[in-house]
Amino acid sequence: MTIFGLVVGVISLILIGSGFVWVIQGERYFGYLWWPYVMGFGVLMIILSLFIHNDWISALLGALGASWIWGSTELKNQAIRAELGWYPEHTPKIHPPFYRIIEKWKAPRL
Repeated sequence: MTIFGLVVGVISLILIGSGFVWVIQGERYFGYLWWPYVMGFGVLMIILSLFIHNDWISALLGALGASWIWGSTELKNQAIRAELGWYPEHTPKIHPPFYRIIEKWKAPRL
């Protein structure tokens, strides 16, 4: 009998739960225009997990990458919730590199 699945599941739950916190705080201070960088980081983590031979680290990097990809799609929704007054806003936001180009892109949604 192994506890691999149980431990990875619990740690994945913690990673996903912390995703809610960083999405709220990230949008508050940085804004939703950082979504391509967040998504790129998540994809990089998933690709990196494919090349790691340790099952524990590989599984956790995959879960971390998936959480960051989900978070990138949630940043725009969080900005809308902040505009509605559900969460406090913080201005001015820190603009990402190439933000004028990113403003023209449609933010991803799940």
